[in-house]
Amino acid sequence: MPGRALLFAFFIPLAAVAQDIALQRVTGGLTAPLGIVSAGDGRLFIVQQQGTVVIWDGTRVLSAPFLDVHNLISCCNERGLLGLAFHPHYAANGIFFIYYTAPNGDVTIARYSVSASNPNRADPASGAVILTIAHSQFANHNGGQLQFGPDGYLYAGTGDGGSGGNPTNSAQDLGQLLGKLLRIDVDSPPYAVPSNNPYASRPGVRGEIWAYGLRNPWRFSFDRDTGDLWIADVGQDLYEEVDLQPAASAGGQNYGWRLMEGFHCYNPATNCPTTGLTMPILEYNHTLGCSITGGYRYRGARFPRLRGIYFYGDYCSGRIWGATESGGAWSSRVMLTTSTAISTFGEDANGELYLADIKGGVLYQVVDPVPPVRRRAARH
Repeated sequence: MPGRALLFAFFIPLAAVAQDIALQRVTGGLTAPLGIVSAGDGRLFIVQQQGTVVIWDGTRVLSAPFLDVHNLISCCNERGLLGLAFHPHYAANGIFFIYYTAPNGDVTIARYSVSASNPNRADPASGAVILTIAHSQFANHNGGQLQFGPDGYLYAGTGDGGSGGNPTNSAQDLGQLLGKLLRIDVDSPPYAVPSNNPYASRPGVRGEIWAYGLRNPWRFSFDRDTGDLWIADVGQDLYEEVDLQPAASAGGQNYGWRLMEGFHCYNPATNCPTTGLTMPILEYNHTLGCSITGGYRYRGARFPRLRGIYFYGDYCSGRIWGATESGGAWSSRVMLTTSTAISTFGEDANGELYLADIKGGVLYQVVDPVPPVRRRAARH
């Protein structure tokens, strides 16, 4: 995980001090869910760590998996089937991509197609590996997120390769793909490096790199209104962080690991060089949790009071924060404390927000328990 039938009217209650959000149970019976992905229609595709993708069709989880690749992966702990993204033109071309760890531990991104005869089943014979990253030395820090950006390119978040403290310093090494955010053009099979990637033409540097200095990004997302990119990066010993990349960015950001953990020096422990680094916008320390799970900036229509809030959580403590901006500065507060092991957030086609409990095997929707204020019609 993050670094270490009918829609039931069931809610996890809020602490009495703040009626901010609630969790509405959608379905249970899932097996280690760690991805919630929309294909742009009424379905939710749930990634299960042990190698299957199942479909919630709006009323139930279909009995037959959409995709089963359990025989292609290594699992579990931080390995497994870790990510899924549908092509922006999936409705027309039926193409999607998965991110998993191979039996030898290598990070793998593969391309698949939906079955020609059944929209609820993928074609298992269509699988083709498009990118492999060596990752056999350590088992942890595999990353796993896939997202298509507003530019139509596929972004992938890779971990630093594992162990503790990034002993190989891979996150700062532009000659390798670990500890990075990658950006590739998958419409030129197997893939191409976009010419406007920040290191596309620099000798000795991997052109796929969009940003670097990441420890284990779990998860990242694009704001569907602005195109801004949110990255939650799991910390080492003391701090978890949230990074924000504006939509107008040309890439090339260095988010600091292993020089820094959050806003603080890590290696070296004091007087670390910060010139050229992009600082996080938010952090929290390990008195509040131990492993961040990134979410989304809420842009749905169902809960107007929540619009514009960036939601993220912690896998260990079950806390869910909401971040807001004022005067160019971001701040966050706890919106809900739960007993869930928050492994992922996800959006449906309308921008409504969901999360999964990997240990309980439950899918929840994030809802506003406060009814909207009903305005009296003006008298004339």
